[in-house]
Amino acid sequence: MSGTAGRNGAAKAAKKEELRALQAALAAEHAAVYGYGVVGGRIGESRRADARAGYDAHRARRDELMRAVRDLDGSPVAAYAAYALPFTVTDTGSAVRLAAELEERVAGVYSDLVRASKGDRRRAAAQALREAAVRAVRWRDGSVAFPGLAERAASSAPSAAPHT
Repeated sequence: MSGTAGRNGAAKAAKKEELRALQAALAAEHAAVYGYGVVGGRIGESRRADARAGYDAHRARRDELMRAVRDLDGSPVAAYAAYALPFTVTDTGSAVRLAAELEERVAGVYSDLVRASKGDRRRAAAQALREAAVRAVRWRDGSVAFPGLAERAASSAPSAAPHT
């Protein structure tokens, strides 16, 4: 009996951790969708297609995560009405920097989801991390050795904070 109870407890703890990581990824996707709205408003014509592609990718991931949270009997975290940006976005250059920052932050939360999940969900999280890392490289015209990890060590700031 105690072996079964221990396995059940471990399974519940793993499910709780996976749900927490899913919610964090969902919150980051909400922030990325908002941030890409800002990027799209300031980006130059030459990068507008990249901004649209990023916006669409994050909306799709957000919707997938909402379903995944519900699959684990959770209630998806809601998006804030607005988010504080890490810096003022006034032109194409700052819009490009914001897009790269958004992608790096999203990659970080997906690295947590990879660690907290298994099977198909882990594969999907790894794919999302890879896609965010590739978009960050394209925005920055450069890369880091371990996307989603180095950036998190450099800054312990949350993915997004509500703008009040």
